[in-house]
Amino acid sequence: MNDSTKGLIYLVGLGPGSYGNLTPSARDALRDSDAIIGFHSYVDQITELVQGKEIISMALGQEMERAEKAVDLANTGKTISVVSSGDAGIYGMSGPVFKALCDRNWDGSSPRLETIPGISALQSSAALLGSPLMQDFSAISLSDLMTPWQTICQRIEAAAWGDFVITLYNPRSIKRTHHLLEARQIILKYRLASTPVGLVKDAFRTNQKVTLTNLGDLEQTSDQVNMVTTVVIGNSTTYVHNGHMVTPRGYGER
Repeated sequence: MNDSTKGLIYLVGLGPGSYGNLTPSARDALRDSDAIIGFHSYVDQITELVQGKEIISMALGQEMERAEKAVDLANTGKTISVVSSGDAGIYGMSGPVFKALCDRNWDGSSPRLETIPGISALQSSAALLGSPLMQDFSAISLSDLMTPWQTICQRIEAAAWGDFVITLYNPRSIKRTHHLLEARQIILKYRLASTPVGLVKDAFRTNQKVTLTNLGDLEQTSDQVNMVTTVVIGNSTTYVHNGHMVTPRGYGER
């Protein structure tokens, strides 16, 4: 796909992690690439598919370093895959790569850029829970590394007031142990304690765990939540039926 004069950057979404959920387009991009750049654990997911290629694996927090390296290599005419878990455009590497390009006054065509969508964490989590995203929903990251916590709280409040189903990314880390509980307190101002909550850890991976609870009991299960957990909080119409979390397609349906 790459010609001899222009480099190419693929922004590749790997999906939840299992090969079965990796799209054919993602496989093609990885196969056609000269080098693969990504966070350690994401690169480890695809080792069997990228043997013989240059592998550039970096630590969490080095997103801009990964993006800069991708642009540097693409500018030499190489084809590069920058990989992200889930979808590259949802809390992934699309943003850092576009920033790196724009900071260099990118002309929009050299190097070329192609985004390969992947199955996002909210999609894979919803599939395991049942049918929780049938109405309008929001995705909010609880990580305050890039966004002030006050701003995140305002977004949680707006989503709760608007009766959106809420999916929370990056809900709890070793250093951020209270953000999820603070988010819960905000949402409880607008929702009943009985509102269903789904916790999906390592979706479609070896250590997958799916837990159903509710807003009232979330405090007792919050210590089970970490950075690879997606939290899905139902709206006023969401219910649980025989172990499945269901949001009806419209209000008034059940």
